[in-house]
Amino acid sequence: MHPLREAYLQAAQAAAALLGDPAVAAAWERPSALAGFTVSGLAGHLASQVVAMPRVLAAPAPDGPPVALLDHYTKVRWIGADLDADINVQIREGGEKAASIGAAALAAQTAEAARELAGLLAEAPGERLISPPAGPWALRLDDFLVTRMMEIAVHSDDLAYSVGVPAPQLPGAVLEPVLALLSGLAVRRHGQAAVLRALSRAERAPASVTAF
Repeated sequence: MHPLREAYLQAAQAAAALLGDPAVAAAWERPSALAGFTVSGLAGHLASQVVAMPRVLAAPAPDGPPVALLDHYTKVRWIGADLDADINVQIREGGEKAASIGAAALAAQTAEAARELAGLLAEAPGERLISPPAGPWALRLDDFLVTRMMEIAVHSDDLAYSVGVPAPQLPGAVLEPVLALLSGLAVRRHGQAAVLRALSRAERAPASVTAF
């Protein structure tokens, strides 16, 4: 299997393990560290990065040429949207719906989806195009997996912080493409000098170089 697909599976397994932490169930009804999300809704949103994948893979391939990975983020509607914008309300409602089965069932569902995806990703052709949920446009499968790994990495940290446990230590095979994506988006948003200074020159670093 392609190393990037193996990396996605490692991220999916890490998400399932975090969702199964007793601290998540204990804090299920509380507000999370992410504005507007309960812990349960955030857990559901994290789980969806894995649970929804078999359905995404089973959907017909979209028409048209794929967009580049960074260009995908010029099209999504949630970047820069207000907390109460329709797209963000839909995302939160989707997380709560996914979490409605309860903490233990959600963790088990995520782990089962990760096991199923091991076979599905091994069989998927390298040139496979995906229509991302944020579409309608096409992404290469491996680029789409990077977007899912980023979501898993970021929201695993959100969830772990929300319930007072350490964030999962993701392997380099996961972290490297995620950081490459986030740094590329940060450069596009803030400029090359700002990101270089943030990483190397504290005395000249801007207040923020967030990717979104």
